[in-house]
Amino acid sequence: MLSSPVIACTKHCSEEGVHAVNHRAQQLKGILLAGGSGSRLAPLTAVTSKQLLPVYDKPLVYYPLSTLMLAGIRDILVISTPEELPRFCALLGDGSRFGLTLRYCAQPSPDGLAQAFLLAEDYLARESCAMVLGDNLFHGGGLGRLLRRAAARAEESARATVFACRVRDPERFGVVSFDESGRAVSLAEKPSRPGSPYAVTGLYFYPPGVSGLARTLRPSARGELEITELNSLYLARGLLDVELLGRGAAWLDAGTPESLFEAGAFVRMLQLRQGLVLSCPEEIAYRSGWIGREELLRAAAQCAVTSYGEHLLALAEGSLP
Repeated sequence: MLSSPVIACTKHCSEEGVHAVNHRAQQLKGILLAGGSGSRLAPLTAVTSKQLLPVYDKPLVYYPLSTLMLAGIRDILVISTPEELPRFCALLGDGSRFGLTLRYCAQPSPDGLAQAFLLAEDYLARESCAMVLGDNLFHGGGLGRLLRRAAARAEESARATVFACRVRDPERFGVVSFDESGRAVSLAEKPSRPGSPYAVTGLYFYPPGVSGLARTLRPSARGELEITELNSLYLARGLLDVELLGRGAAWLDAGTPESLFEAGAFVRMLQLRQGLVLSCPEEIAYRSGWIGREELLRAAAQCAVTSYGEHLLALAEGSLP
């Protein structure tokens, strides 16, 4: 299996974007895996990717994109099906309006999550990276700190990190088990008898060389390159850390009609209660100093008649905390 060609979105590409990717070449790279058929959401996904479906007031893909941005990642590869890539490009462009450099890569067939590192091998160029699944939503106080800590471990200590969350039905997920001291000792994919209630979420950080390690994997009984097996290789080498998402954090996998509805209700409730907007890429970029006030005002003008646009305008005018 060879690395897939990585392309830029030429519709929005700029000279600044090209210079930016060179400037950031030595920093952590991101992968946003937005492939798959979305069969569990049919017929909603008959004409579009599930990651382009709305979660309250914004596309689902904005949420995992924001997660990578909160980790300080500005160089991101979006992987999706050949049919859906033009739609992601139309929505996100080259990323410059978010202060990012976005590239795109086609996944001809969904052959497991770990396949992403083979498709992205040339793009990663043996640099450290983070990957987030396109239907995962994360929220919670201190999340940015946890993300940046995982990024530092990947870059400075050559260690991988996964994030785990307590769930009531762990048999539906990859599960991490711990010994008496709280040290991770095993990982299992959808076990019939889970060793713990902690599910491994769709967010992973890896040191340089993850593509080479992924190349040693063999397809499972499901015919896929399993991310759990890849993580188990790091665990066996003593190079895997597990960050537990506490009670104040939320992780939602919006891959079914029920979970997609729940995610929208969750976002709506928090935003109406707090008067803020969750997972707003423009806001993250502005507060991080990646874009200026003029760029933010342009983004606000593009959706001026919506609450999303009103939020961006309020941010630009300095009336938000």
